[in-house]
Amino acid sequence: MCGAIRSAATAGRLCRAEAGPPRGGRERGSIYAAGVTIPRLLTIAGSDSGGGAGIQADLKAFARCGCHGMSAITAITAQNTREVTAVYPLPPEAVVEQVRSVVEDIGVDAVKIGMLGTADTILAVERALALVRDAPVVIDPVMVAESGAVLLDEDARDALRDRLLPRATVVTPNLPEARVLTGAGDKAGAEELARMVHALGPRAVVITGGHRDEATDVFFDGSEPVSIPGERYADGAAHGSGCTHSSALAAHLARGFSPLEAARAAKEIAAEAVRHGLREIGEGAGPVNVLGLDPGSAPT
Repeated sequence: MCGAIRSAATAGRLCRAEAGPPRGGRERGSIYAAGVTIPRLLTIAGSDSGGGAGIQADLKAFARCGCHGMSAITAITAQNTREVTAVYPLPPEAVVEQVRSVVEDIGVDAVKIGMLGTADTILAVERALALVRDAPVVIDPVMVAESGAVLLDEDARDALRDRLLPRATVVTPNLPEARVLTGAGDKAGAEELARMVHALGPRAVVITGGHRDEATDVFFDGSEPVSIPGERYADGAAHGSGCTHSSALAAHLARGFSPLEAARAAKEIAAEAVRHGLREIGEGAGPVNVLGLDPGSAPT
């Protein structure tokens, strides 16, 4: 019915439910039945008007993983593939109320946190996370946009480190973000940084490989670092790759995967999305293609 989608079977391969209802499922208002599980995923992040990253990328990644996506928007950005021209933070109470609304009616099986922007927003998210109870939380510590725009105030970095990282199931910084979080110098490697970020309180850390010579992620949960190799696609399009990776990871946690299993699946999904990225969209960094859209096909 939709020739623009490469393969529904391929799209669902990594995200198929392995077991029964996800954590937090309820009888009233439940969205699973007859053994079919649809995890309920919440993204708390900023809106990207260009559709490549942020809330928009998260919801596409949730859909790619067969999940019902919900959102609590922290800020509205005016951006395209070339630049971010404006950022409008939402009132902190608006963030909390968005989370409260979906929790009370629908429920939440996992949370992905992206752009937060300000210290006030981080404090609001800390309050909001109390509403989701023990649902796993994946934090992508967004600090700088693909275009170079700063998306996290300098005075908010301590709040992110002290208030939210200890609540995280998995944190997914790239190398520059990990260095900011830990205060490490430029010579610190991925494994050292993974240990340093883990010491800040999250259950597990994935140092993503997008800013390394080799596109290898490093996973660390307090035991031994694990390398998650992958290919680098220089001809792909990577705008939104970090959002896609962390959202896919959260979706797999909701499915019952371990953090390491979820990190491996998310790596594959994000890499595929970059490989098939939509380079023809816009004049700047094109968006990833997590849904497998085929530019040469039209819907039928």
